[in-house]
Amino acid sequence: MAIVAAALAVAAAIAWRNVPNPSPATANATAPSAAFGSRIFYPPDSTPVLRFPNGQREAIRSLLNVRTPMQFGDYVWDDDAVPHGPVWIRVDLARQLVSVFRAGHEIKSAVILYGTDGKPTPTGVFPILERARAHRSNLYDAEMPFMLRLTNDGVAIHASKVREGSATHGCIGIPLDFARRVFDEVKRGDLVIIEAGAKSPPSGQPTA
Repeated sequence: MAIVAAALAVAAAIAWRNVPNPSPATANATAPSAAFGSRIFYPPDSTPVLRFPNGQREAIRSLLNVRTPMQFGDYVWDDDAVPHGPVWIRVDLARQLVSVFRAGHEIKSAVILYGTDGKPTPTGVFPILERARAHRSNLYDAEMPFMLRLTNDGVAIHASKVREGSATHGCIGIPLDFARRVFDEVKRGDLVIIEAGAKSPPSGQPTA
């Protein structure tokens, strides 16, 4: 996704959230905690703007201010005082992060799993085609809770065991409790923007 000059502040603000090389056991950041600071607000006269591959532009009014690197299985959310409005999701494959925005405010973020070289996660802009709280993959005989289908060939966002060294067969895997919150936030037709990011994402071992 091309980022206009005014949006460089957004990239700088989220760059520190790169996934580190964590130990296998990590604690989920299931709520704002000591690592979670005040929201980063942008003034109306200098609001950064993200331009999607389809040409659509969205103003970024505030970002979550997470002060420590997020690890596999971690997620945070904060939608206090965030108004109702359009919801869209941005996935950064290089940083292994997903962000959920509402009315221009980032309200949820998590570390993700994604597809390997053999079954890569596609990039682009995708509307949510289908929602299912309980879904089982016919192709891989695997449970896909809180499934949000993005493509006709089955690529979806769904709950998964997000752990180091794992990957998917092209889907975007997110922690279970986080998946439940995202599922309740979005509707059919909401957009998901998937970007390759600044570098090629590493490979992993496929999981469900």
